[in-house]
Amino acid sequence: MSPIFSQLELKNYDLIIIGSGSATNLLDPLIQSNPKIKIAIIDKDEPGGICLTRGCIPSKILLYPAELARLIEEAGELGVEAEITKIDFPGIMERMRSLIGKDIESIREGLSTSENIDYYHDVAEFVSPNTMKVANETIQSGMIFLTIGSRAIIPNIKGLEQVGYLTSDTAFKLTKLPTSIAIVGGGYIAAEFGHFFSAMGSAVTIVGRNPRFLPDEEPEVSELAKQKFGKHMKLITNYEVIEVGKTTSGTKQLVARSRDSGETIKVEAEEIMLACGRGPLTDILHPEKGGVKITKDGWIQVDEYLQTSQPNVWAFGDAQGRYLFRHMANYESEVAYLNAILKRKVKVDYHAVPHAVFTYPEVASVGMLEKEAVEKIGKENVLIGFYLYENTAKGEAMNVKDYFVKVIVNGSNNEILGAHIIGPQASVLIQEIINVMYAPSRSAEIIDNAIHIHPAMNEVVQRAFGSLMPVEHYHQHVMGY
Repeated sequence: MSPIFSQLELKNYDLIIIGSGSATNLLDPLIQSNPKIKIAIIDKDEPGGICLTRGCIPSKILLYPAELARLIEEAGELGVEAEITKIDFPGIMERMRSLIGKDIESIREGLSTSENIDYYHDVAEFVSPNTMKVANETIQSGMIFLTIGSRAIIPNIKGLEQVGYLTSDTAFKLTKLPTSIAIVGGGYIAAEFGHFFSAMGSAVTIVGRNPRFLPDEEPEVSELAKQKFGKHMKLITNYEVIEVGKTTSGTKQLVARSRDSGETIKVEAEEIMLACGRGPLTDILHPEKGGVKITKDGWIQVDEYLQTSQPNVWAFGDAQGRYLFRHMANYESEVAYLNAILKRKVKVDYHAVPHAVFTYPEVASVGMLEKEAVEKIGKENVLIGFYLYENTAKGEAMNVKDYFVKVIVNGSNNEILGAHIIGPQASVLIQEIINVMYAPSRSAEIIDNAIHIHPAMNEVVQRAFGSLMPVEHYHQHVMGY
């Protein structure tokens, strides 16, 4: 240990936790099992983790009014004449900040007043294995949980710092709606913020470098999402933003270059937002000093039990970079608890990782893509089920068009391998499939044979499983290629 650190007060803890998100799920069981336990919780940001402070919760508070706006706009198609007379953007933003603010303060109070917890609102860094510096103290523990989260990726674009920009972290601070906004990125974050700003009244342009919009989804889902989104905003794919600047009128301007032809285009907007994904935060932690290895991409390296290269140092959630969803961080926190605290040997199981994109329409997915399934078990063993919302009674009543459920099944044993939904309530409909994928058999027969309420939207899921067909038949007769 360096001389400067040896002069600092040394505190010993039973457990050190870096981050106040999913790891806080473990506090109650830890304290109940050992009322004398002493835990240090360290977070440089507001307590609650990214999900609460600048991620899924505030964004969903904003996206519900956006969904209402789109529903009202389409009500006339069903004979209900309605008009949006005003959208109170400052009020919507303030409601969001107020709601998450109450939760943040509640967590802060709980961490600050617990006799078992020392809460540090500061940056932590390793100085040696099992030893960390935080504020003006040096602390030690035989067990450490690293749940440090992630940061918004800022691409290297000429002129960016001079012009200024928003990210998914800073956009929540807006008090005035931009008249126009150019969003750099084509994934989940860009899609959700694009939906929100366009529904609020901004002229939105999304510029993505991938040839497909929402590139991590099934191609059919990506294509339909692009069609539907294109009604409300401008979508530009396969273009790389190479420079930003200001126009003579004071607006901001993007220069983007086609990744195919090299042609350049210009996009003007009042604001620029970067939605290029999230990257690791490990540099501020100095993990190498703690004997903790990182991956080539900068995430904390863990084994199948979520333990790092340093014994009794564990990492989960965004910190290890596998799946950047709060529900996965919550699951991983349970696995870490079983392994680190109860000394079990439980492997993480990622066979059915779900996610949803809360846009209009919603998109939801779990498990394998078709391409992955074919590569893993062979085309001859893969069955595809497909069904349109509009071909159910509820879908017809809602006047929805083109939306669908696609499921992927192992034909040799009927095991559900994956499912992909685009349409109203996709995030709800897919849960039926997720639950079965965690049942012992994982069998599609469970859904196909179960009685489904009629007429309800969930019939579209059942009928997708009732229409299984070979891959080639699906592409020739359903997709037409």
